Amino acid sequence: MQTFLEEVNERIGGVPIQSCYHCRKCTAGCPIAFAMEYNPDQIIKMIQMGMRDKVLNSSSIWLCASCETCVTRCPNEVDIARMMDVLREMAIESDVDVKEKNILKFHEAFLSNVKSGGRINEPLMIVNYKLKSGDYFSDMKMGLSMFMKGKLSLFSPKTKDIKSVRKIFEETKKLK
Repeated sequence: MQTFLEEVNERIGGVPIQSCYHCRKCTAGCPIAFAMEYNPDQIIKMIQMGMRDKVLNSSSIWLCASCETCVTRCPNEVDIARMMDVLREMAIESDVDVKEKNILKFHEAFLSNVKSGGRINEPLMIVNYKLKSGDYFSDMKMGLSMFMKGKLSLFSPKTKDIKSVRKIFEETKKLK
């Protein structure tokens, strides 16, 4: 049976997590570390120690913005942003109680939008997210302001080859 570390490494591909020697450059550069329950360096350490439940139940894996600052700072090129993606996928597959439920709902709305149109149609994605989250009016004033300034359009361009986009989704589903 695979250890948690082996499972994460296999799913990430590339540089193995044990290449991390905890210099903390990833954490020093992370713009979200201040809000995380465990910083990126601590997440890596917990993976190395086999703390599966603690990692998959943490809010930190959902707060990562995937900006890849950590990856560019890592002297050993450990792909921490990809690691966080993998951990989120594993949390979903394990049916853990996600602490950051609205982040997951946004993620689902985003992917659904890309899958259906090949690109982001912001108004449709916003509606989808609002329906999933139940948070209908919290940012309505900002949305209206963005629309009035031309920052949010009602119509988005369509992808010409939507079949290829859907094929990508089907192929990635097979990999799981």
